[in-house]
Amino acid sequence: MDGCCDHRAIPADKDLHRHAIENLNHADALLFGRVTYEMMESAFRPAAQMVARPDWMEPFARTIDAAKKYVVSSTLDRVDWNAEIVRGDLGKAVQQLKHESGKGLFVGGVKLPLALAELGLIDEYEFVVQPRLAGHGPTLFAGLSKRVDLRLMSRHEFGSGAVAMRYEPRR
Repeated sequence: MDGCCDHRAIPADKDLHRHAIENLNHADALLFGRVTYEMMESAFRPAAQMVARPDWMEPFARTIDAAKKYVVSSTLDRVDWNAEIVRGDLGKAVQQLKHESGKGLFVGGVKLPLALAELGLIDEYEFVVQPRLAGHGPTLFAGLSKRVDLRLMSRHEFGSGAVAMRYEPRR
């Protein structure tokens, strides 16, 4: 509830993973920054799995493993895991990906959504608020240079008390 978006501070549960699968199924591809890509790859790539995970996490693992991924990075030399590196002008690259896409792109991370919000390239936001005070960061959109007014499109409450709220920017 305090804005922390550290995956290690969030309780994982079956309902949230099912919701994430629904989100991923409504996108043509995933757009990640390097840190998020590496975190997801280390957790969900079949060959990289080192730690046992609950059975209910497997559908999410299969879904993210199969998804097309784009990775925004100036430091990675190469990626695999069904991924391509995005380099150069972020605005132009994302505009092109949005035009190629049919259903849309799903963006994950901390720094990348901030950069895309600054460029006005986010068409829809979803925030999942957890019933937990983490007491640390990182926080989303810290340092945003201008206010972005949003209009609530939908709200879903989970059994855990978490709430997913979907918004679109007011233009």
